[in-house]
Amino acid sequence: MATSKVEYLGDLRTKCTHLKSGKEILTDAPVDNNGKGESFSPTDLVATAYVSCMITIIGIYCNSNRISFEQGTAEVTKEMGSNPRRISKITIYMDFSDNKWDAATQEKIIRAGEACPVAKSVDPSMELEFNYNF
Repeated sequence: MATSKVEYLGDLRTKCTHLKSGKEILTDAPVDNNGKGESFSPTDLVATAYVSCMITIIGIYCNSNRISFEQGTAEVTKEMGSNPRRISKITIYMDFSDNKWDAATQEKIIRAGEACPVAKSVDPSMELEFNYNF
């Protein structure tokens, strides 16, 4: 079964429907690539998916190891390169400061998150910068 359906709405915008749930995401081309920038661009979704995947895997790791995971937020910055146009760098800032994890747990959390499926799916030439606040 297909995962999603993507429909072109015109003006460089798409509607992406998750077929199992019916949830929708709109995308818009960014201003620097002839779009209006009124929604996530496809490359914004890649960068956002990277961080969402990391946090999800950290949650799974914590659940599997009976580690309390009460709080986690992240900000992601995507930088575009050219020739070819692509994501050249993703900078991720993650804040887990309210969890009070010890240093050993923090290292395990970092390893789990940085080994998420999206991390294993992106081009290895893409530069990554991780910043953690514990």
